[in-house]
Amino acid sequence: MKFLEYTPLERINDFLDHLSLGECTIKGCLEAYSCKHTGTDKKLSLSLEHEILDYLGRSSDTDSSSPVDHLLSRSSRKTLIYLVLTLSHMYPDYDFSVVKAHQFFTEESWDSFKQIFDTYMFEASKEWIEANGDGSLLETLKEAMDEVVKLSECEIYSYNPNSDADPFSERGAIWSFSFFFYNRKLKRIVSFRFCCLSNLVVEGLLPNELGYGEDEEIFDDMDM
Repeated sequence: MKFLEYTPLERINDFLDHLSLGECTIKGCLEAYSCKHTGTDKKLSLSLEHEILDYLGRSSDTDSSSPVDHLLSRSSRKTLIYLVLTLSHMYPDYDFSVVKAHQFFTEESWDSFKQIFDTYMFEASKEWIEANGDGSLLETLKEAMDEVVKLSECEIYSYNPNSDADPFSERGAIWSFSFFFYNRKLKRIVSFRFCCLSNLVVEGLLPNELGYGEDEEIFDDMDM
C-alpha cells in the first residue's frame, strides 16, 4: 500500500485537525492509499490469506453455515485483505487479525454514510460554511473523494471494532466513526475517520469538579 497525497483532502484535514466547539472537539482525517503492494505488503498479504483459509478450514469442520462463508470467494478475501492492509498502514504499531477485523466491517451505502455525517457533523458543517462560505462540508468532501476514488464506483465499508480491537479509541471520545471507500478498478482506498472528544475529559477535568449535578448536563447543548 502506498500513501497518496491529494491537496483537496489536505484542505479538509487541516480544517478537521482540531475543530474546537467549546466543550468538545471534532477531529477528522482523510487518507488515500494505492492498493499496489510495496515493501512488506506482499508477505503480509500472504500471511493474511493463510489466516483466512485456516479459519475457513476450521469453521467448515464445525459448522456448515459459517458466517464467513462468503470469504470462500477469492474476490471477497482480497477486499478484506486490502482493508486490513490499510488499517495496518494507518496504525503500524497495532497487530490486526484479519479474522477478528472481518467481523467489524459492514458494507454501507452513500446514503447511510451521509445520514451519519449529517447527524454527527452538523456543528462542524456550520463552522465550515462560516469559515469558507463556498459550499457545504459534505459536498466538498464528496468532490474531494470523487477526485481520488470516483465515488460512483466505490464499495463503502464502516469499521466498528469493540474496545479490545479498537486502535482508534482516544481519551474523552464521545463518538467516533471510520469509513473506507474502495474502488476496485482503480485499486485505491480512501479512509475517513472522524470523532468527537470531550475537552473536559481530555483536559483532565471531571464533571463533578465543575459542579454539574448529572454527567449528562455537560453535553445538553450538543447536537448528537
